[in-house]
Amino acid sequence: MNEEPILQVTFFRSETGREPVREWLKELAADDRKAIGEDIKLVQFRWPLGIPLVDKLDADLWEVRSRLQGGRIARVCFTVHAGKMMLLHGFIKKTQKTSLQELELARRRRDLWWSG
Repeated sequence: MNEEPILQVTFFRSETGREPVREWLKELAADDRKAIGEDIKLVQFRWPLGIPLVDKLDADLWEVRSRLQGGRIARVCFTVHAGKMMLLHGFIKKTQKTSLQELELARRRRDLWWSG
């Protein structure tokens, strides 16, 4: 792995100062946090990547796809701009297809970050 990261990882911050992805990660078990963190780090140091680890969802919107214990699947939606990987939304996937609600939330946060 490169010694210097290609992307700087940052967390989306709401107008009230909340960091939803960081808060979501803190609620997970340590093993789950570790698995997701390792996947994000891989993206950070080897960008650009594709399937199976990263999938494009929309214009300037991707997801890190993490497999957790017990067959669960986590997704962290992110955007990339000017060398930054902005973590927008994280969730445990409950259906085969990413729900429109999850996708719309990530899009809104992406648009807020890009417009700010």
